[in-house]
Amino acid sequence: MCGRARCTLRADDIPRACHRNDGPIRHVNMDRYRPSYNVGPGMNIPVVRRDDGSNSDVAGVVLHCMKWGLIPSFTKKSDKPDIFKMFNARSESVCEKASFRRLLPKSRCLVAVEGFYEWKKDVSKKQPYYIHFKDGRPLVFAALYDSWENSEGEKLHTFTILTTSASSTFQWLHDRMPVILGDKGSTDAWLNGSKTDMLLKPYENPDLVWYPVTPAIGKLSFEGPECVKEVPLKTQEKNSISKFFSTRKVEKEQESNMEQSVCDESVKTNLLNNLKEDPRSTDDRLASLVDKDHDSKSNVPVPSLGDVGKSQVKRDYEELLADTKPSKDKIETSPARKKGNIKGGGDKQPTLFSYFGKK
Repeated sequence: MCGRARCTLRADDIPRACHRNDGPIRHVNMDRYRPSYNVGPGMNIPVVRRDDGSNSDVAGVVLHCMKWGLIPSFTKKSDKPDIFKMFNARSESVCEKASFRRLLPKSRCLVAVEGFYEWKKDVSKKQPYYIHFKDGRPLVFAALYDSWENSEGEKLHTFTILTTSASSTFQWLHDRMPVILGDKGSTDAWLNGSKTDMLLKPYENPDLVWYPVTPAIGKLSFEGPECVKEVPLKTQEKNSISKFFSTRKVEKEQESNMEQSVCDESVKTNLLNNLKEDPRSTDDRLASLVDKDHDSKSNVPVPSLGDVGKSQVKRDYEELLADTKPSKDKIETSPARKKGNIKGGGDKQPTLFSYFGKK
């Protein structure tokens, strides 16, 4: 779309910007023109149109100061029209809607400005940009005009700027843009009533550029040269989306740590429960754990250990084993160990040869 523009051109420069400097130029209501760096709907802007009743280029054109925001001529005189309702017209449907279709044959005009403003919508705010030609020449928009008379007999001339889909390089900023007529051939074709198929299309040339400007242009009262002064963009440390994902990452890490802690506590609890539930004596249970630990530490039954590859769980188990492991002297003097004939403990058992030897 196009809802704000810079129009500080001198009156004599406007027809030249529209490539209409080869014939007589008539001025209408130009005393209402007030150059401004920030013009919007409801303000008076000069447009270039064909002189009424003329079908020839050499017959001249009219430089007519009109109000931005179309009011159809069939609007009731007693109505209070809304100028913001039709300050733009979609080129895709301009041949279908009654407000615009009847204007295409003889009510076309050109709007010349140095540039226009468009807002980039972010999550939390809107950043305005100033769009212009790289070499500084004026932009020329395709437009339609109409006239309406109110109940007091005052005749108002109003216009609307045609828009089209955004060019491939402009889509990041907005999905619509004004119809820009970039050369004399296109401006002549528009004023002369040629078919619109090849005219109402996005401007794809690379000489259309932009840069960020102050958000203060949102107010029409802000209309000085500061409107087109480039401003640096503030880099946000974190936007809401990055904050969302970073928060989720922290929560997942906390959940993982909690699960690890629960798993460790479960291992310790199960080992202690196994010791308590074993019907054998405490010495037998401890001795059994020692023997099995010496034979194969990897075969220790841990019912709820889960992933035995986790080093932290393994270390916790070994620490628990070290805490519950009895001293060597205790194992050797245990009655249970004497009955079980522990390897390397006490005297050797008599053999068959020694028995018969005594005989």
